[in-house]
Amino acid sequence: MASLDYVEIPPYATRLQSAPDNDNLRAIPKVLTSLPRPEHAPAALAANTSSPTSSQPLSPSKAALNSIPQLLLSSAIQLPPTPRDATRGPLLSTRDPLSIPITTVNFRRFVSRIGPAFWLQDRLEEIVMWKKGTRYTAVWMAAYAFLCYFPRLVLLIPHICLLSVLLATHPSLRSAESAPEVPPPSTAPAGEGSGDWLANVQAIQNLMGAYSDAHDYVQPVIPHLTHATPYTPVILSATALSLVAFIPAVHLLPLRTTFLILGLAPLILTHPIVRLTLLPALLSSAQPLLTALRARLMRALDDDQLEDCHWRAELRDVELFENERWRRDEQGSAEGGWAKANLRTGERKPWTRGRDGWSGVSDDGGGDVSNLTFALSPGWKFVETEDWRPDLQGKWAAPASADAGGWVYTNDAWLDPRPLPSDEWRASGMTRRRRWIRRIYYSPMMLEDNTIDPRDI
Repeated sequence: MASLDYVEIPPYATRLQSAPDNDNLRAIPKVLTSLPRPEHAPAALAANTSSPTSSQPLSPSKAALNSIPQLLLSSAIQLPPTPRDATRGPLLSTRDPLSIPITTVNFRRFVSRIGPAFWLQDRLEEIVMWKKGTRYTAVWMAAYAFLCYFPRLVLLIPHICLLSVLLATHPSLRSAESAPEVPPPSTAPAGEGSGDWLANVQAIQNLMGAYSDAHDYVQPVIPHLTHATPYTPVILSATALSLVAFIPAVHLLPLRTTFLILGLAPLILTHPIVRLTLLPALLSSAQPLLTALRARLMRALDDDQLEDCHWRAELRDVELFENERWRRDEQGSAEGGWAKANLRTGERKPWTRGRDGWSGVSDDGGGDVSNLTFALSPGWKFVETEDWRPDLQGKWAAPASADAGGWVYTNDAWLDPRPLPSDEWRASGMTRRRRWIRRIYYSPMMLEDNTIDPRDI
């Protein structure tokens, strides 16, 4: 039988503590509570969470007044939800919902920070419109010509711009008499109500007006590009033919010379001498030619819509004259208005068939041209695909001519025809006439009818 070996324990040994029993741990007590209710939050906490700048609680009347615009905006404007693509993110125009507080904050921030953009706009306008003299704009023209001759230098423009800014603000360029402790110009946004802030508001106001004027100037051209007028097929055909003719010439055009001409031509056209003297003289001398080309274009469009029965028949023109008189406004200012209602009792009617101005179309002469009953000889009929066209050339008033709208201006007695009214006539009175023409064709089928139904006009 084996004997047991005992180990002697030294007197300085320390007994190890055994692992604690799991049964001695107490479970964490569970405390039941209700969910928070935001409507019962303190006024100060609600103000801090809604607006970081407000620290005082709002009175009930003031809170109601502040919420009225938001309620009106939310009830009056119902914007459809914008679909958002999770991969691309929201668009900048739909990033934030329409809200009066957001609009107010962003407008204030925009006004205080838009100053550099308008400063750059003013500098560009000074260059393009020659407002700082010939030398100032000529230097920029020479720089552009240098870039056209060495186009690879365009890649150095960012470095040149950054170096120009750093050198322009270098401390060594300041005046020696100025105190060295003068700080550099501040780049902080303009304070609300300051002079710079009001200048930014004025610039925004003028920019909105300029954009509206440009929109109104371009708006009449838009229908010609949307197939809403008969000019669209002509524009489409001319564009397609010019594209085919221009493709072979692309390789023959020198790019440097082309970009040089395209870049310097606007600056040359905006020179005061060219803009105020040469261009008006050229336009006035070329106005008869432009008017004749416009009249031929309108006649070509009408010819393109003629049917076979019109081409086989004899075509003639009938004329109608529109008469108006100018009268001062009720306030007595120099600005007046042209109207048929200003015609005096006993003189010519608003619409007349004869050039003498006395053979009227109807007793009252009122109504639109397209609604007038126009008697024709037996067998003649109006061309169905056309309407009344104004005579833009005004050859019937020779040796005078017509303005851009076809009007020929005369004095108070319907004499002395001129293409533009005279300032002397404003005191005594002045009148104007315009000739309208429309084509008719001979149809043997219409011999039994001697009057045209107004619906065919």
